[in-house]
Amino acid sequence: MNEHPTSAPAAPARSAGVPSGGAGQGERDTRARVARLILEHGPITASGLGERIGLTPAAIRRHLDALLAEGMIETREARSQKSRGRGRPAKWFAITDAGRSAFVHAYDDLATSALRFLAETAGEQAVTRFARRQIADLERRYHPVVKGAPPQQRLRTLAEALSGDGYAAATAKAPWPGGGEQLCQHHCPVAHVAAEFPQLCEAETEAFGRLLGLPVQRLATIAHGDGICTTHVSSRSLCEGEPADGPDIDDEESGRTSL
Repeated sequence: MNEHPTSAPAAPARSAGVPSGGAGQGERDTRARVARLILEHGPITASGLGERIGLTPAAIRRHLDALLAEGMIETREARSQKSRGRGRPAKWFAITDAGRSAFVHAYDDLATSALRFLAETAGEQAVTRFARRQIADLERRYHPVVKGAPPQQRLRTLAEALSGDGYAAATAKAPWPGGGEQLCQHHCPVAHVAAEFPQLCEAETEAFGRLLGLPVQRLATIAHGDGICTTHVSSRSLCEGEPADGPDIDDEESGRTSL
């Protein structure tokens, strides 16, 4: 799907898809890398994984079999029905909900309970203000990096910044007429919380529009059951001369009520 994948560093949290016993540290680390690559670039074939990670087909198969047995990944039907000649069609491997959850979600229950309490005692608008305030910190860090990049490179720069924070982000050309690009986030550290409180996704989308200075539209989210968080970014050539969508960071922050 992604034309220009941007790799994210290995997550510092507990390794995904690693059995509790039977494998040495080196095996566990490699298996975690395989699971991470499937999270970032899946669905993907065994040969595609081997090329990215530099393992033999036998080694890749060993790790895939272990991850399948643990329920961390699943197989998918081939994307194309084109003839591959003789032999069985290649299998595609994708992360499961269990595999995705194994990376980060240590504080989901606490965060969800806290936001429920905030909504019950101060109202839904308080949750919205909280979400915008949280995203403002991320936006403030990304602002000089993204704005300092050439206009045509800003989306790629934003994806790299997000990947540095564990979102496993990449960019791709929009697959429909009219141009534009897509920002694809293969991992969301707060997906379980955002499933109940979509204000987190909404605040993030607003921040993307301000950082890029372009109209953006969220098409899919992991929080709502989609495999990837996908945001469409309008073509810059079609938006020349239009003002940035949304207020400046300082104006947005000044209008907030501290929680």
